[in-house]
Amino acid sequence: MYARYEPKNVPDPRLLEALQREQADGPFFSSLGHDMSVFILRHGQSEGNARNTYQGRLDFPLSAHGEEQARAAGEWLCQFSPDYVIASPMQRARRSAEIVADLVHIDHIEFNDVLIEVDTGIFSGIDPDTAARRYPELWDEFYIKSWDAIPAAEPSQSMYGRAILAWKRILELGLQGASRIVCMTHGGLVQWLMKSSLGVHRWLPLLPMSNCGISQYEIEMVKKNNPAFVQWTKINFHPPLAPEGPAPVF
Repeated sequence: MYARYEPKNVPDPRLLEALQREQADGPFFSSLGHDMSVFILRHGQSEGNARNTYQGRLDFPLSAHGEEQARAAGEWLCQFSPDYVIASPMQRARRSAEIVADLVHIDHIEFNDVLIEVDTGIFSGIDPDTAARRYPELWDEFYIKSWDAIPAAEPSQSMYGRAILAWKRILELGLQGASRIVCMTHGGLVQWLMKSSLGVHRWLPLLPMSNCGISQYEIEMVKKNNPAFVQWTKINFHPPLAPEGPAPVF
C-alpha cells in the first residue's frame, strides 16, 4: 500500500462554504490588465492508473508511460512559451510538472495543496470491480451522486471551494504579470476547475479527463475593469505525439 498524502495547508471549511457563491467567469477576472491563457492538465499515467485503482490521496508515483505523456504535453506547450507552472505536490502531479517545466524552460514550480486530488474515501486503493463487489449498494449510489455517495470521500462543496481558491491564485499570478500559466493537477480537481467556471455544483455529468489531457481556458480583456471574455477553447486535448493509455479512474 502506498502512503497517503496529508495536506499541510487545509482550507477552512467556513471559507470553502462561502466560496460556493463565486464563479470563475468573466466578472471574476475583470481586474486583470492583460489577456491570459491557462493550460490545465491532469498528470500523466501513475502506477495507480496503470492498475485501474481509485487513488485519491494515496501517493502513487508516475509510471514510465506517464513520463512519456508528460514529455509530449511539455513539447506541445513549448509553442506558447508558458511563464509559470503551478502544480499539486502529490508525486504523480509533481513529476509531471517537473517534466513539463523542464521542457518549457521554467526553473520554478509552485506546489500548492489546494490542487491535490479528491479524497476517494473507502474506495481508495481498490479497483472498480472490487468496489462494486464489496459495496454493492454504495456502487449503485456512486452512479447517481459520484463521490458524494462514498463514505469518507471529500464532498463536492469542498471540491468547488478548492477550485475557486485555485482560480484565485491563478488570478493573483496574472495580476503579478503572468500571462500563460500551466496548472498540473488531478482528474477530480480538473473537473471542478471547469465546473466552477460554469457555476455548476454537482459532480455529474463528468467531463472527459485523460492522463495529460490539456484543457485551455482563454481570458480576453475586452475593456478595462469590465468582465473578461472567457472561453474553453480546448477540453481534454491530446497532443499529436502523446502515447494513449486506458481511461483512468480517480
